[in-house]
Amino acid sequence: MKISDIRPEVFSMAERAEKRCEKRFREIDRVAEQNTLRVMAAFQDQRVSDGCFAGTTGYGYDDLGRETLDKIYAQIFGAESALVRLGFVNGTHALSAAMFSLAAPGETVLAVTGTPYDTLRTAIGISGDAFGSLKFYGVDYAQVELAPDGGPDYAAIRRAASDPGVHGVMIQRSRGYEDRKALSVQEIAEIVKTVRAVNPAANVMVDNCYGEFTDVIEPTHVGADIIAGSLIKNPGGGLAPTGGYVAGKQELVERAAMRMTTPGIGGECGSTLGNNRLLFQGLFLAPHTVAQALKTAVFCAAMMEELGLESSPSADEPRSDIIQMVRVGSPERMKRFCLGIQAGAPVDSYVTPEPWQMPGYEDPVIMAAGAFIQGSSIELSADGPIRPPYTVYLQGGLTYESGKLGVMMAVSAMLEE
Repeated sequence: MKISDIRPEVFSMAERAEKRCEKRFREIDRVAEQNTLRVMAAFQDQRVSDGCFAGTTGYGYDDLGRETLDKIYAQIFGAESALVRLGFVNGTHALSAAMFSLAAPGETVLAVTGTPYDTLRTAIGISGDAFGSLKFYGVDYAQVELAPDGGPDYAAIRRAASDPGVHGVMIQRSRGYEDRKALSVQEIAEIVKTVRAVNPAANVMVDNCYGEFTDVIEPTHVGADIIAGSLIKNPGGGLAPTGGYVAGKQELVERAAMRMTTPGIGGECGSTLGNNRLLFQGLFLAPHTVAQALKTAVFCAAMMEELGLESSPSADEPRSDIIQMVRVGSPERMKRFCLGIQAGAPVDSYVTPEPWQMPGYEDPVIMAAGAFIQGSSIELSADGPIRPPYTVYLQGGLTYESGKLGVMMAVSAMLEE
């Protein structure tokens, strides 16, 4: 398939869908403007200059750009400290480092939003018996399921968090590969309030992946002690070549740094190898880029509703992450949807996505991702585990225009089934 293969009736569907999205698009633009103001203020307050863009090699001591970027992230997220590093190989790595800051051996980490994202289960010790997991080091794990409506079960959280053995609390902001809604910052604030009422000393962590800049405030603005995420998702703006971040209370960020490198070194080392400019520029673009991804997701929801397919959130709902869930109902339809997204990409558009056993996942995963940065979720992509009820998760879109075309390609591919 090529862009020229979009079916004529799909253009008519797109016109109707886009008309429906106008009000939601205006709200997304308003959020992007406020977030850009916050990012610009941090860049100016921290006196970003051309000297920040020079990289370091070797140990990376006294890297002006790295140290300035840490301060910018801390200011943007309303945190005491931040750790922004190319050395984080993905979001799971950054989240794992943050988890190890929460509790010591013999203490308990409590997940209060159901089972965490697939790749974190091995790091915690829920799945398998991996050397070096939280379980391996004697950190206990407990879990509170979501309420029947898919939101937080505050009464159950209150009961579980009152256990004196609980020293860390985990909140997953986005839906991941689950049939649940993403949490708003306001809901996260209520969880933090609930935990603090019965266990004021517990460290509260938020998996912030896919959620950055979708609202005008972040979880650390409403009481979360530490957050973590990936630079090839929202905050990298599509330019960061790799990496992740941790932000929050200084003590917890320092603990996470010791996990990322080694005790005694922490965040003092780490050469940037000439990539600082991309990290700064990507962060500068991030509010706008996230807005493009959100518009793509809203348009996708409207198009799926034109087809009569179940999707979440709906085109009219507020959003707390960039992920659009589409329930297609069969493995073949998952393949057709992903084929269309891949064919609408600027890179590897000729490739046919096929399910495979990705590291860290329990089921084969199909992934369409014709991206400039491998695995970049802020670029248009669609993926999902091949398991009932056969749901595909779309995210990203560096520009709304290209994201719109990708969704139209996916619709065309399904109509040709």
